[in-house]
Amino acid sequence: MEILGYILWSPVPEIFPNLDWGIVGNIRWYGLLFAMAFIVGQQIMSYIFRVEKRPDRDIETLTIYIVVGTIIGARLGHVLFYEPMRFLADPIEIFMIQKGGLASHGAAIGIITSIYVYSNYFIKIGFSKPFFIVKRKKRAGQSFLWVIDRIVIVVAVGGCFIRMGNFLNSEIIGKPWDHNMAVFFARDVIDQFELDQNIEEVDIKKSQSGASGANPIEISLKFKNNDYQENQIKTYLDRNVKRILTNYEHISLHINEPADQPLNYTLTKSDDGSYLAVISTYAIPRHATQVYEALTSLLLAFLLFWLWSLRKSQTPHGLLFGLFLIILFGLRFFHELFKENQVDFENTIPMNMGQWLSIPLVLIGIYVFLRALQKGSPEEGN
Repeated sequence: MEILGYILWSPVPEIFPNLDWGIVGNIRWYGLLFAMAFIVGQQIMSYIFRVEKRPDRDIETLTIYIVVGTIIGARLGHVLFYEPMRFLADPIEIFMIQKGGLASHGAAIGIITSIYVYSNYFIKIGFSKPFFIVKRKKRAGQSFLWVIDRIVIVVAVGGCFIRMGNFLNSEIIGKPWDHNMAVFFARDVIDQFELDQNIEEVDIKKSQSGASGANPIEISLKFKNNDYQENQIKTYLDRNVKRILTNYEHISLHINEPADQPLNYTLTKSDDGSYLAVISTYAIPRHATQVYEALTSLLLAFLLFWLWSLRKSQTPHGLLFGLFLIILFGLRFFHELFKENQVDFENTIPMNMGQWLSIPLVLIGIYVFLRALQKGSPEEGN
């Protein structure tokens, strides 16, 4: 990471990029942070259960419900809200979570559903007959609102972890921003050129040349020593590289290469016969909306935990849940103003899908919050 006028951000998403894990694939920072969200969340819920004298054995059961609800809800939310036609054309891709595509609004619905089932139903899956049992059975001292009031503290913490995972993945990027705290996400550009079998090394640095305020950068491409002639390298740069920088949509999100001008570069030959091309072009720094959401989620978690600590078991049922919906999705509506749309159809509607989905959740939160204030503290043991 480099800070000078704007932040150049290009972390490698894999924790051990040079290790081959076979069928498991490489372990990514996003996956680690996703897992950490549940591990830390479980510890927070264990503390709350101990303080309010609820059975410790229920923590593992609740964690399983939340994990399953989060993953299924987030995946189906993305499928239904953002790309329904794509997945209808190839339903098998619904199960390919490793390709990306999780929606926080879907995760919220999945978590709410899983908590309702946890609080009101007994489910058993095993190897003895009958293999699968579902029966109505309320969990003593753990009503739906009691559980969800405490789970939202965990969810807010988890939201911080997951959005930082998005930041390390250089995904869910913000709109262009001319500010020294804006972020230039260089990873897509680096990954694109690293796919080329003729290129050995790729590097991106800031440049002091160029027009003021244009955010000049230098893309260095070291070619492998394959006995290429200089004119062949120049042809590749003038045609292929120019086309990549101007015509590839995922690259032109980050690079402002003038389409009507020839590619500006210098080409030098090293002692081993390889060529180094240094391309002068311009970056497009953007809002780091992932960081915005991570920080606000963390602050929300502290607020909810503090409110719970004031009255603990006497916290009005629904108070924290309602406040969580109001603040989180109210801020989500605001954050969407600074985000790039995730799918093309959002460009044709007055508000993007994240904003449309946030409105009903905020309204539900207001209703639940006001109802909790009206009912006041719960009876002991509820």
